[in-house]
Amino acid sequence: MKQTAATLALTLAAALSAAPALAQSQGDWTFGIGVANVNPKSDNGTLAGGATTIDDDTQLSLTAEYFIRDNLGIELLAATPFEHAITIAGVGGATTKHLPPTLSLVYHLPTQGKIKPFFGAGLNFTTFFEESTALGNLKLEDSWGLAASAGVDYQVSDKGAVRLNVRYIDIDSDAYLDGTYIGTAEIDPIVTSISYVHRF
Repeated sequence: MKQTAATLALTLAAALSAAPALAQSQGDWTFGIGVANVNPKSDNGTLAGGATTIDDDTQLSLTAEYFIRDNLGIELLAATPFEHAITIAGVGGATTKHLPPTLSLVYHLPTQGKIKPFFGAGLNFTTFFEESTALGNLKLEDSWGLAASAGVDYQVSDKGAVRLNVRYIDIDSDAYLDGTYIGTAEIDPIVTSISYVHRF
């Protein structure tokens, strides 16, 4: 009986030692700083009767995440304002700035190694401002949409990691020129970022 108990104890100890280490613990905070590229899809709809193209832009990105459970966090993505050139075929050009804060629920796969994958989903709010065009008074309405993300952390210390992240964000904005509706800008970008993330 003692030998059986000892065998069970050794087996349990071996199983526990082989179990994956938790990537993050409940109550942890992480903060990240890096750069993000917002790259709108190639077909951005039709404005004022012309096919529309919206260029990409790269800006400083910031993230904050609070872990409500082990490996499960609520993340807020923020950034400095992105600026995009808008080209409307046969009509002319314009520019706009926007801020796309995104709130996501993120699951981090528990692994023992330095590489820690994660994925998430959430809600995006994008506000547009400082629209500029020679065509008249351009206004882009704010947008609400779903967002999805996936990425990987490469642990460089007990508290720090380098993060690669790719997101899809549903961003559609009704456009008005001199108060007249001229179509919907379908932005729907892929957002690619690299950052340093520190755990507290």
